[in-house]
Amino acid sequence: MTSAAALVWASPSLTVAAGLAPSLARHPRAADRVAVAGGVAAGATTAALAVVGLAGGDEVQSGSWWRLDAGGAVFLGVIAVVGLLSVLASPAWLAQAGRLGAGALRMRRSYYAALGLFWATLVAVPLAGNLGVAWLLVEATTAASALLVAFSGRRSALEAGWKYLVLTSVGLTIALLGIVLLVARLSPSGAELAALDWSALADAAPRGAGDEAVLVAYLLLIAGLAAKVGWAPVHNWLPDAHSEAPPPVSALLSAALLPAVALVAWRADVALAAAVGPDVRRTVFIGFGLASLAVAIPFLWRPLAWKRLLAYSSLEHMGVIALAIGIATPLATAGALLHVAGHAVAKSLGFLSAVPLLRHQPAASRRPPRGLVRVGRPLAAAVGVSLGALSGLPPSPLLLSELLVLLAAAQAGLAWVTVLGAALLALGFLGLAQVMVDALAGRPTGTRMTGRRERRRVSVLVVSAVVMLAALLALGFLLPDTAPVTALTGGGGGG
Repeated sequence: MTSAAALVWASPSLTVAAGLAPSLARHPRAADRVAVAGGVAAGATTAALAVVGLAGGDEVQSGSWWRLDAGGAVFLGVIAVVGLLSVLASPAWLAQAGRLGAGALRMRRSYYAALGLFWATLVAVPLAGNLGVAWLLVEATTAASALLVAFSGRRSALEAGWKYLVLTSVGLTIALLGIVLLVARLSPSGAELAALDWSALADAAPRGAGDEAVLVAYLLLIAGLAAKVGWAPVHNWLPDAHSEAPPPVSALLSAALLPAVALVAWRADVALAAAVGPDVRRTVFIGFGLASLAVAIPFLWRPLAWKRLLAYSSLEHMGVIALAIGIATPLATAGALLHVAGHAVAKSLGFLSAVPLLRHQPAASRRPPRGLVRVGRPLAAAVGVSLGALSGLPPSPLLLSELLVLLAAAQAGLAWVTVLGAALLALGFLGLAQVMVDALAGRPTGTRMTGRRERRRVSVLVVSAVVMLAALLALGFLLPDTAPVTALTGGGGGG
């Protein structure tokens, strides 16, 4: 067994074990310590697997169900970082969730078990070397994450969890119908799972955009997956789920789940490109992208609760990624990869800062935060850096990624996409900039952040995020023409 194969099996297995290990603890604090230790080990293993994939360059390593290439390795790295940050932030959220004694221990056991399962399935999604396996893994994320969305037990949380479960399951059922049609068309002699390997799909798909069966299957597949990604107009579950989930879970939903499912749609698009044709591909993904931007922007101008604002920001940024997939050039792919990573860092910072924010300014669960400079400078820095990066304020790497996508559209002869996309993104920037000014300098409410430990914890989170954002900005200039871009532009054997 190669080192890559060993890590492929070890990474999700260790993540599940890390989630179950707190069940052996006899005290809430002990459960937290075990969860953090297990999370560090699981995150390090997944990060090591990502490094192996990136170090392999254009090489594609594969096994019975898995495939490791440089493009998927970028998503693995993102999931490793976001998952680890979510685990590290969970004890603070659980501590203020309000249960004591045996109830607190039971709560931790169920929470960490569901979180570990959710994180493990997310790790496996970018590794899936087969469309059928990828669908099963995406479906598996639904059960664990729906439990976590409804974890608080409030009526609004239960409704959000149920809405998320039903709408995404309907979408995945539609995607499954597309997969069945693909198998029937491309493997008429027998419905073998191997026929859904990414490379096998690319080889078996008929050349030329005239096969109606493949076209219908493609449209069903992408439309169904779009419901899970949260692309407009099938995004209805997204704002409620992000608002009601615990902040560490919201970070995983927005910064890891949405891009991971978008990767599945991206790989399917690349594999079926020859059969579908460029016009249909661009129409579908650019349509989802512009619709997502257009739907999200008005909400970024409204006085929304903090986590709900971040949810609509996720819709905006998933729209940018959809645009890049639709443009389908190396420059657009580079922009998409940079956007996935930059969005993950900025959005994780935003959601994780909700833990101290809602503790010191509970009204932020109902309306925008106000006057955070006077509440606590570390908290103000966390919110300010998150909003600045998400809005594209220089020197945010998200500004660079958006410029790459818009430039790619212009180079591809899609000037109208460049103009319309730039206008929508400018409106989004203005909306988030106004929120940032009010959040930092408005009239303060709530209590001041005085605890040294809490201030230090938030400060470390902010500094870590700033360092990662700066590193991504530097890497963004080097990203075009690299192995991850080649792997996801069609040069990696079917994506």
